Amino acid sequence: MSAAAGIVVGVSTPRVSQGQAFRAVLRRDLFVTWSELPVFLAQVILQPLFLLFVFGKVLASLGYTQNGYADLLFPGLLALTAVITGMQTLAFPLVVEFGWTKEIEDRLLAPMSTALVAGEKVLFATMRAVTATTIMIPVGILVLGSIPWRWSGVPLLVLGLVLGSLLGAGLGLVMGTLVVPQRINIVFSLVFTPLLFTGCSQYPWPSLSKLPWFQVVTACNPMTYVSEAMRAALVPSVPHIAVWVCIVVLIGSLSALMWIGVRGFYRRAID
Repeated sequence: MSAAAGIVVGVSTPRVSQGQAFRAVLRRDLFVTWSELPVFLAQVILQPLFLLFVFGKVLASLGYTQNGYADLLFPGLLALTAVITGMQTLAFPLVVEFGWTKEIEDRLLAPMSTALVAGEKVLFATMRAVTATTIMIPVGILVLGSIPWRWSGVPLLVLGLVLGSLLGAGLGLVMGTLVVPQRINIVFSLVFTPLLFTGCSQYPWPSLSKLPWFQVVTACNPMTYVSEAMRAALVPSVPHIAVWVCIVVLIGSLSALMWIGVRGFYRRAID
């Protein structure tokens, strides 16, 4: 009788779920950020730090600003940090990955859907923005000596922080997928400057009633509602936009930005 004939050896390859692939890519991005922590901190904190120091400390010490102005400024700079960090984290790298390095192709080949690839980018940018904004709290204490704080306002502060970070990530996703690499610096400058000066980071929105045309302009900037939500959380005694209005506008803006950004991401991925 012949030796065993027709023995088939099956080798099973473990399948990686989309959730596992998503977490692996996110861990990789977080590890890179941690390994470049000083660069990350310098990139996202330097600008709001100097704004806080000059407007909140120097001008106040020289008597050029009213007493308590730093309390108005600090929540606005938290909003600015959240939005700008989320936007910077996503816009520039995405343009580079789609336009020059083609690194995005490695992620698109991972065992997860294209929507999850875009979602990981948005989540990572949001986490960086939340981290940078949270770091601004001890920085504010260090620069100003004290900051406006209400423990009862922390839930609203956290909500505003998350929505502001997501808003910045949504803006970054739209810019990163719709702008060609050669124009990203120009477009970023055109977007960043209005965000900085019309987002109510340095003043509360109701105070613009003497400049109705500019009040309308600032109302069109979604960052305004992040700044106003932060002020409602930390300095509710200052006149501000109603919290429910801020939340509704931010959710609506996020929905529009994510819809546009994900569609742009799919289009660039197919190209």
